[in-house]
Amino acid sequence: MAWLGFLMFIAVVIVLLAGYPVAFSLAGTALIFACIGSLAGVFDPVFLDTMPNRIYGIMNNVTLIAVPLFVFMGVTLERAQIAEDLLESLSMLMGRIRGGLGIAVILVGMLMAASTGIVGATVVTMGLISLPTMLKRGYKPSIATGTITAAGTLGQIIPPSIILVLLGDVLSSAYQQAQLQQGVFRPETISVGDLFIGALLPGFLLVGLYISYLLIVAQLRPATMPTWQETANTRNSQANLLPQILRALLPALCLILAVLGSIIMGIATPTEAAAIGALGALLLAALRRQLNRQRLFEITTSTARFTSMVFLILIGASMFSLVFRGYGGDIAIQNFLLQLPGGVPTALITVMAVMFLMGFVLDFIEITFVVVPIVGPALLMMGIDPIWLGIMIAINLQTSFLTPPFGFALFYLRGVTPPEVQTIQIYKGVIPFVLIQLFALMLIALWPGLATWLPAQL
Repeated sequence: MAWLGFLMFIAVVIVLLAGYPVAFSLAGTALIFACIGSLAGVFDPVFLDTMPNRIYGIMNNVTLIAVPLFVFMGVTLERAQIAEDLLESLSMLMGRIRGGLGIAVILVGMLMAASTGIVGATVVTMGLISLPTMLKRGYKPSIATGTITAAGTLGQIIPPSIILVLLGDVLSSAYQQAQLQQGVFRPETISVGDLFIGALLPGFLLVGLYISYLLIVAQLRPATMPTWQETANTRNSQANLLPQILRALLPALCLILAVLGSIIMGIATPTEAAAIGALGALLLAALRRQLNRQRLFEITTSTARFTSMVFLILIGASMFSLVFRGYGGDIAIQNFLLQLPGGVPTALITVMAVMFLMGFVLDFIEITFVVVPIVGPALLMMGIDPIWLGIMIAINLQTSFLTPPFGFALFYLRGVTPPEVQTIQIYKGVIPFVLIQLFALMLIALWPGLATWLPAQL
């Protein structure tokens, strides 16, 4: 009865497109199909008895504690207005380069990604700060909006990334499951720290490709990105530029090095490093005099709201995957992937294509919690490196933020853009960056060492 599992999958997509909350859509659809199958005698309700244990396992998962801590760190840094200072300093530093403001936006997005890991906060912050300046300086709206959304989504791949934390937990379970099915009863494991290290080179590769694209467009179509006109005020500001850059850059860099350095050097686990980051972000906000009782309340409220959303979706996805397995859907998918002509390359291309298409209508959290546990064991049984697979999935999911019509980064930016910027201009602006991400995905597929070399060395 695996076809009922696939019918359930189609039903949940329809329910999500109708606008119902994700977590309740996943859990509700699963329960309805479980009841139908039980009444028809094709589904064993005993499967549902394991749901309390699954929820208890989520509550006791030490790795997932990193999620609220990294979210707290990111929201605190966003409220500390570090991005504003960084953008102002870097835009003056690169002002004479054609396309320099766009490059400054990419670099600030990279630094914000490495210090927040939250796409929504980065896109909104960058949109509020940089979009008016870019439009004022004559940047074409599609170039400006595309650059901002692409820079904001770097938080998906550059650690510490929330998606890497979630992927690390899901892939670790899938990897152990794949080894047990192959008769390995002392399975190896992968950690979130492995994915963090493996994502560094691909993240920098994406940044380099973004900057290269802006430089090429600036040379081929100079009217779309005019050069910065120097004035008396900017000359005075440039006289104190170095101290201004150091004042804006050093605190953020110190925090990034403390978090990532402690993980890379093996001093702390990602969860412990997240606690260091949360405390460091509070200290930075206090030193910048951006912390008061009201702001702290806003930070904790935002953290609680985002974290509860993630864990509620996780519980709903657990219910969905449980019923899907009860119908034998996971076995059907594994058999399908294993029997595809062409072996591993065909199976991997098929899964990546399906995830890319699902990104048009589903959020990265649903894809991570629903799809990866189903296809992950089958792919890993084929001998695919789990770290390489995790980075490939992370970059693929990053495109889901940019793909029209439901790319979340597009909605985030649309909410803070002036009325004269049309939605179609935002869509046109992101298309080159989606193609760049697919190109990066192809490069990592051809040269897996981009993702696996650094973890192997460390």
